[in-house]
Amino acid sequence: MEGFFSDPATWVAVAFVIFVAVLGRKIFKAATTALDKRTAQIRHDLDEAARLREEAAALLASYQSKSREAEQEAQAIVAHAREEAERRLADAQQEVAGALARRRQQALDNIARAEAQAVQEVREQAVDLALKATRKLLADNLTEARDAKLVADAIAEVGKKLH
Repeated sequence: MEGFFSDPATWVAVAFVIFVAVLGRKIFKAATTALDKRTAQIRHDLDEAARLREEAAALLASYQSKSREAEQEAQAIVAHAREEAERRLADAQQEVAGALARRRQQALDNIARAEAQAVQEVREQAVDLALKATRKLLADNLTEARDAKLVADAIAEVGKKLH
């Protein structure tokens, strides 16, 4: 065993063990402290991530609720717009129907007026034509003698009708 203690490698090994024992405690303590700090930082980061996740979930729920409300409001607006469009369409249809009825009545009145005017013109022309024909017949067929006889007959007949 004497060779064991005289060997320099043994003393280097013993010195290394003592060095590691003395410094190992300080290194272990520093490593443990660093690991504890790192653990605390990771725990803090995890807590912060959990808090942020909860906030994100709350915001998501809020936005989903607002989205549903906005969708319901949009549907209500669309329904109101549809009702308004249908009401305006019905009003426009009634207005067009009224305008068509007025136009139809105006056209019928114009036709009746034109028809009455045409009938009046035809009557006037018929009277004018009858008068012209009568004048022509009288002028062609009446002589002075016949004219005197017609006047005498008319006078006599007036006398009979008056008595």
